Amino acid sequence: MLTFFKDYKKFAIVFVIISIIIIALIFNTLNVYKPLPIYQPAMVSEELVDSTIQYQKKYHKVGTFSLINQNGKTITQDDYKNKIYIADFFFTTCKTICPIMTNHMAKIQEKIINDNDVMLLSHSVTPEIDSVAQLKQYAIEKGVIDKKWNLVTGDKKQIYDLARKSYLAVKDNPYSGEFDMIHTENFMLIDKKKQIRGFYDGTNPEEMDRLIDDMATLKKEE
Repeated sequence: MLTFFKDYKKFAIVFVIISIIIIALIFNTLNVYKPLPIYQPAMVSEELVDSTIQYQKKYHKVGTFSLINQNGKTITQDDYKNKIYIADFFFTTCKTICPIMTNHMAKIQEKIINDNDVMLLSHSVTPEIDSVAQLKQYAIEKGVIDKKWNLVTGDKKQIYDLARKSYLAVKDNPYSGEFDMIHTENFMLIDKKKQIRGFYDGTNPEEMDRLIDDMATLKKEE
């Protein structure tokens, strides 16, 4: 009888050790760091991408730009050098999805206000309407903090090319003139290497939570 209990004790100890090892392996597997994807044109819906780059599978980055912000300052890629940033496309007179998107961007601004690594960038798709003065008034109304968030206007073709060839985010408008766009609700997460790391529905609060989580993941990588 004593021998039986001694053998059982050994078995129990071995069983406990094996169980601990299995639990640890499962825990590590579930919590393993998973980097965010690096989006290429070929990975995105064709309706959002310029036809000249639709089949590009690697090396895609946001192109250079020179636009004017709500304070009349020229904003270029150098203002976002070594920064993670969130980009979107909007227009100040939009009464549908833009107010929701802007409110969500403002909430993100609150979360990153003390984070020197993260900025925001909103491009007007109606630059002929959205003058510097118009953007400034809109910025004041929406609580834009200049050091964190640029609302930009400028050359329409340049904004169109950024939307279609850099951010892979905006639809063509087949019923209007050249360089006219139907903007979408997309927010894009851009890393310090100017690569697209995520797309998010800017009208969806749950998507904003995912964006915040992905920013934290990206900061670990950076």
